[in-house]
Amino acid sequence: MSDTDTQVPLPDLNAADAPGIDDIGYNEDENAARIAADLEAVFDVPVQVSAVLGRSKMDVGDLLKLGPGTVLELDRRVGEAIDIYVNNRLVARGEVVLVEDKLGVTMTEIIKAERS
Repeated sequence: MSDTDTQVPLPDLNAADAPGIDDIGYNEDENAARIAADLEAVFDVPVQVSAVLGRSKMDVGDLLKLGPGTVLELDRRVGEAIDIYVNNRLVARGEVVLVEDKLGVTMTEIIKAERS
């Protein structure tokens, strides 16, 4: 068997009679709806989401002395990105935002995890 026996001729996509994107049956709205339907099984799975502004270490005695209005020094600077964890895994970084009268977080960077 030679190399040319297994070659299949490919269509010329630059030809005038080549099918367009609309001709091949691809509909973005239908595709999005199908993906959402496929994910519906996991919509009710609970996850723990944490937004970490910063960290601080202190003795238990100092912790017990804290009261309302106490200012804690954190290991981050003002304006520095916060870490967003899902189920104790870092997944993104973001910024604190004010939405009406509540604090929120907007994601500015998605962290790609290495699969082992």
